Amino acid sequence: MNWTAPLTLKGKHITLVPLSLAHCADLIKASEDGELYNLWYATVPSPNEMEDEIKRRLNLQQQGSMLPFTVIDNITQTPIGMTTYMDVLPSNKRLEIGWTWYSKSKQKTAVNTECKLLLLTHAFETLHCNVVRFSANFFNSNSCRAIERLGAKFDGILRNHRIMRNGTVCDFRTYSILNNEWPSVKSNLEYMP
Repeated sequence: MNWTAPLTLKGKHITLVPLSLAHCADLIKASEDGELYNLWYATVPSPNEMEDEIKRRLNLQQQGSMLPFTVIDNITQTPIGMTTYMDVLPSNKRLEIGWTWYSKSKQKTAVNTECKLLLLTHAFETLHCNVVRFSANFFNSNSCRAIERLGAKFDGILRNHRIMRNGTVCDFRTYSILNNEWPSVKSNLEYMP
């Protein structure tokens, strides 16, 4: 099975579709909602970086290390953000879910819970992953809380892990969900609003 082959995952509130350059204009609008690209500790592409970011993710998909998605709002049928399977390693049955962002108006709604439920269900029940990882900038407390709310367990801190756009070198918190933890995590995600 090709872990980075394009696929669509449909939920009640959102649908994850293969990322495409055709989504660029709508993703720019989504990134302008809340101007999240101005957060120094986040990795939301600015309007003039969006096309390059889409191309970067698609290039990593061609290399077999990423599966990028556009997050589509099921009511409006418009893109509201992006997410990915990244650091895909089928030989070790693991991947990371990351490079995720949503327009400000869709944060703290059912969107993130459903997005992660769709991605985790596919990872554990179709790809048969042993572990799914998450990471977030040490200073991005909102993302860290969202990851913890999913049921992921804190693994540790990756020191000097990434150079940010402003040139600062940041630590990242890393989390994981193991395959034997998935049934209870899934039950919790299905219960959450």
